[in-house]
Amino acid sequence: MADKILFDQLKRLSTEQQNPNTRGIDLADSLEIVKMINSEDAQVADAVKTKLGKIANAVDLAKSTIENGGRVFYFGAGSSGRLGVLDAAECPPTFGTDPETFQGFIAGGKEAMFRAQEGAEDRESSGADDLNKAGVTSEDLVIGLAASGRTPYVHGVLKAASELGCKTVMIVTVPAPQVAIEPDIMIDIPVGPEVIMGSTRMKSATAQKMVLNMISTGAMIRLGKVYENVMVDLQLTNKKLKERAIKIIMYFTDKNYEEADQILSESDNHVKTAIVMALTQSSKEEAITMLKDNHGFIRRIKRLQK
Repeated sequence: MADKILFDQLKRLSTEQQNPNTRGIDLADSLEIVKMINSEDAQVADAVKTKLGKIANAVDLAKSTIENGGRVFYFGAGSSGRLGVLDAAECPPTFGTDPETFQGFIAGGKEAMFRAQEGAEDRESSGADDLNKAGVTSEDLVIGLAASGRTPYVHGVLKAASELGCKTVMIVTVPAPQVAIEPDIMIDIPVGPEVIMGSTRMKSATAQKMVLNMISTGAMIRLGKVYENVMVDLQLTNKKLKERAIKIIMYFTDKNYEEADQILSESDNHVKTAIVMALTQSSKEEAITMLKDNHGFIRRIKRLQK
């Protein structure tokens, strides 16, 4: 059955308009197609740039949440939901976080990651149910992802989160006035009409991915997970990451390959500990204490300050 109210909502959304720059894309050859897509994508970074202040506020909120023992939850539907799950899944191997620290949920559950689940995003109650099942508390941060800003599932999540006393963030790709909900931080990135009308897996998804990268990476930097501009808290979950860890130790110290491998082993494969051990000629226990005393920041360790 048709839904006239929904039809009218979608009709007004900027992401649902026809893009005048790509009207001829159906007659274009492959090179022309990719040029059109690239030209539209080039506008996304500039759109994100206009909201850096709000994104920085979200970084601070994520940092303080984690610092105080809370967790960061992403909730979304379709492409938006998949992006949240992806960002959450990449934090443990990249920054050594506990898998509980960043968590991603998509309307329709795990099956929806690989195949669209009919009607999964259409009920606010489904969002509230998923939030409650996840065990979210008032100490946690809840981030809703909805390109259109109108997804009932995400609205249900954010309303339930607010009732719990959680801080909330919403990331949308339409102007804020088109969104009928007010989180603590609204990050609206109006990317304009998509290359293919309504296909928010394109510019909208690119914008959301950029914002998520900034929030999670920014929070991790603020929590001491990076030394200079190198990720030094990675988990060695495969051979590639083990070799990367050795390379990082060699880069920051005077150790050769065999020595770096040895000190990494002595640190129980904790890269930051290994670096501090090498730079300060300390034991594993001493290095751990120094890191703890300096909130995980290698640069703050006095023995390393010139």
